[in-house]
Amino acid sequence: MGVFDELILPNGSRIANRIAKAAMEENMADDDQAPSEKLMRLYQAWADGGAGLIITGNVMVDSRAMTGPGGVVLEDDRQLEKFERWARIGRSGGAQFWLQINHPGRQMRANLGQKTWAPSAVALDLGKMSRHFDTPYEMTPEVIDEVIRRFARTARLGELAGFTGVEIHAAHGYLLSQFLSPLTNQRTDKWGGSLENRARLLLEIVKAVRAEVSPGFSVAVKLNSADFQRGGFSAEDAEQVVKRLNELDVDLVELSGGSYEAPAMQGEARDGRTLAREAYFLEFARDMQKVAMMPVMVTGGIRRRPVAEQVIDSGVAMVGIGTALAIDPNLPRDWQLGKDSAPQLSPVTWKNKALASLANMAVVKFQLRKLSLDKAPNPQVSPLRALIMQQMANASRTRQYRRWMAQRPR
Repeated sequence: MGVFDELILPNGSRIANRIAKAAMEENMADDDQAPSEKLMRLYQAWADGGAGLIITGNVMVDSRAMTGPGGVVLEDDRQLEKFERWARIGRSGGAQFWLQINHPGRQMRANLGQKTWAPSAVALDLGKMSRHFDTPYEMTPEVIDEVIRRFARTARLGELAGFTGVEIHAAHGYLLSQFLSPLTNQRTDKWGGSLENRARLLLEIVKAVRAEVSPGFSVAVKLNSADFQRGGFSAEDAEQVVKRLNELDVDLVELSGGSYEAPAMQGEARDGRTLAREAYFLEFARDMQKVAMMPVMVTGGIRRRPVAEQVIDSGVAMVGIGTALAIDPNLPRDWQLGKDSAPQLSPVTWKNKALASLANMAVVKFQLRKLSLDKAPNPQVSPLRALIMQQMANASRTRQYRRWMAQRPR
């Protein structure tokens, strides 16, 4: 198999090649938290770029629970026409186009002014930056049931809008990942304790989503291969969760890793583990492929075709590419034409790891903003400049979000 071979998913739908535009958070919603004109232009660039699968950045299932200001929300049909247009743009080049649907749990900034819910009242540990996040409230059974319904509703609305699938985000320290980890899930009821209980919310959401959508609509799960914190969600846990997902109608599992506290998805791990410069979750994906009955996709650091080909040759079904496609959205077409493109950002090596992580994300978002304005990316942008610009944009979007929430009917 090669990166430009077709992939047939368990539900019978087809992906034209093995390259996926992985999710990156854009924070480019309009004033109604719906897809904006900038977001449309950004996704047109990716639609024209030749990836077989395009996965959106975070689409929130609850307007009160945001991974960041400027996030897109799909919780009812009031802005459905904008989502329909977004879906048409994403599919215009022949790619499958999936919504990544998410709930932040405790990873929601306090200045957004909303009540923070999580499996347990365990605060984020980000050193001095911890003050930007509230200690969460432990979710009641009623709140848990509502979250399940919200994921299913967003998936149904996504299908109505014309998307071809959803990816349920259970990685990177967000809500479903928090339930999976014994560090953040300290419950003693049926939602906590054993791995069976900690995985219950994810499995119930998968079942609820599948019940709301048609058989040809793809349902995928994004899962941490590990959260890279001692005593947390481990590779062995991930393998057991994949085995449980085998029993459900899941069309693909994407493996990544890390959280706000240990941003391994950017190549850093709190436990000191050495990560390869490219495809640094590949060893986990190879192990998971042995137990997974659905296709496995690996995301993290891939930017060169020889590496992508090695991933596919190893038996992994798809490669997810994020940062490299933020720099060069035409990368798949370049590779197919025989060009040896390998776009790269310089690593941010600041001593403050949390701040360096923010700066790294800001540099990526700087490239996304350039693409959304039909301008060429600038991989050499100063991380400090990108971070300052991002913080200014976040402050403005936070004020806008709070005004929007204040005006909404209760």
